[in-house]
Amino acid sequence: MLSRMESEPVIGRRGAHAKGVARRQEILDRAIEVFRERGADGTSLRRIAEAIGVSHAALLHYFDSREQLLVAVYAHAEAQRAAADAARRAEGAPLPLRGVDSMADAAVKNVEVPGLVQLYSTLVAAALESSSEVSREFFSARFERVRSELTTSFRVQQEDGSIRDDVPAEHLAALVVAASDGLQIQWLLEPSVELEGTLRSIATLLQPQPGPDPRRS
Repeated sequence: MLSRMESEPVIGRRGAHAKGVARRQEILDRAIEVFRERGADGTSLRRIAEAIGVSHAALLHYFDSREQLLVAVYAHAEAQRAAADAARRAEGAPLPLRGVDSMADAAVKNVEVPGLVQLYSTLVAAALESSSEVSREFFSARFERVRSELTTSFRVQQEDGSIRDDVPAEHLAALVVAASDGLQIQWLLEPSVELEGTLRSIATLLQPQPGPDPRRS
C-alpha cells in the first residue's frame, strides 16, 4: 500500500524538514474538517487561515494562493479515503467495486461530506478559467485517470459478458463520469435527488442486449 505522502500529489510546498512536512499535513487535516462543514464559500486565504486556526503567514509558507490551498485540500481528502480503502482491503475487506458500482459508491461517500462536494464542484468550475492553472492541471489529470480506470474495468466486463459490448468502453467511462458529476451538482441544488439509486440504474442500461429472436428470422 502506498503511504499518504507517496500517493498524494504535492500541491504547493511540502516543507523542508520532517517538522515542516508534519505541519503541512496538520494544516490540511484541519482544513478538511473546515470545508466539510462549510465548503468553499469564497472567503480569502486570510479568512481561511482564521477558520483553520493558523496564521496567514503559516498558510503562505506552504501555499501561494487560495486556489492552490483548495486544490491541496481536495487532493488530501481523496488520498485519505484511498488510503483508508486500501487498509480495509488489506484487512480482508471485499475487493474494489467495478465500473458503475465503483462510481456510485464514491458518490455516496462524497455526499456524506457536503462541503467537499461543494469544494469539488467549485474547483472544477474554476479549472475552466484561463488563470486557474493549478485547478486545470489537477482536475485534467484526475479526469484522465478516472476515465482510464473505468475504461479498463468496462473492457473486462465486456469481455466476460456482464455488460453490453456494442458501445466502446471509453465512451461508457466518459458518460458515467459525466452522470456522476452532474448528479452530484443536482444533489447540491436539491438534496432530494436520489443520487445512489439513479447512478446504480445506469448498470441496468449497460446490461447485455438480447440477440435477435431466431423464430423471427
